[in-house]
Parts: sequence; structure tokens; C-alpha cells
Amino acid sequence: MRNIVLFGPPGAGKGTQSEKLIEKYGLTHLSTGDLFRKHLGEGTELGTLAKKYMDEGHLVPDQVVISMVEDKISNSKHCEGFIFDGFPRTTAQAEALDRMLKNHGMAISGMIALDVPQEILKERIKERGKTSNRADDQNEEKINTRIKVYLDETLPVANYYEEQGKFKKINGVGEIDEIFKEISVTIDSY
Repeated sequence: MRNIVLFGPPGAGKGTQSEKLIEKYGLTHLSTGDLFRKHLGEGTELGTLAKKYMDEGHLVPDQVVISMVEDKISNSKHCEGFIFDGFPRTTAQAEALDRMLKNHGMAISGMIALDVPQEILKERIKERGKTSNRADDQNEEKINTRIKVYLDETLPVANYYEEQGKFKKINGVGEIDEIFKEISVTIDSY
């Protein structure tokens, strides 16, 4: 079983690459964005709480996210593994994920980080905002907040996995298929 953390700032291409990886490897996609939308759509208490933070461009508190992830893992018993997209976003979440997976007899195989310069990230997010209907993809101030939050709060997660020997950085700029090929070579080595 492969459990991959696909890592990178907003606009790095995690969603695009996740789709291709799911198709190739049969992994179950675990995206915090999807989990938030599911809980928002169902009107759950967790969804309402998450929306408040998302609308402000801030990270949803760890315990809310961890509860959503635990629910998804528990309800995905017969899968080939997970691709974690947008999670973990803090070292505390990474530690909780490791404990959660261990309780299910699993572990993270590796973290693949998509490296993209900030100016390209901003361009990609604005472009995505034209079709995504996401307010945070269309507002310059919120885009800058999201990138700053990533740099300040999320980037340290890479060190957590690097210390475990599970970190690989990949250039996230270029042709989608070329980036995918490099990611696949890394996954095939697990």
C-alpha cells in the first residue's frame, strides 16, 4: 500500500497531479478541500466551522481537519492507498496523521513536494479563479495571505518528513505530463 503526501503551496498543481496519480495507481484521494466541501454541502458542524476560517483565508484548526481525515480513512477500508492533497498542513497534523495511519496498520510512504516560484503561483491561482468560482482564488489579498500562511505554517511539515527520509522535491513548473513522469518515478521507488 502506498500512502503519498502531495505537498506544495496553493497553485502548485497538487489537484492536477492528484487526478493523474489516482488514475495510474488506484489511490484514494484525500483532499482537505473535498472534505471541507462535503461537510459544507451536508451542513455538518465541522463544515460550518471550516467555512469560517476558509473565508478569511486562514487554515482550519487542526482538530477540525483531523476529525474529517479520520472519518475518511475509517470509511475507506479496501483501498490501494491514499494520496493526501492539502494535508497535513502543520507539523501537529503530520504527527496526528502518522498516529492515525499506525492505528490502521499503515504509514506514509513519502512526501512529494511541488516546487513553484511565488509569482507563478499567483498567476496560476488568478487563472484558476476565472473558472473555479472560489472567492479566495480571485482576491489578491487573500491569495497573498494563503501563500504567507503556507510559508509560515505549512512549509515546516516538509522538514518533518525530511527527517524521516521521506521527502522528495520536484520542480512543479513545466509540462504537466513531464512533472507527472517525475512524480511517478519517485512513487515507483517506494
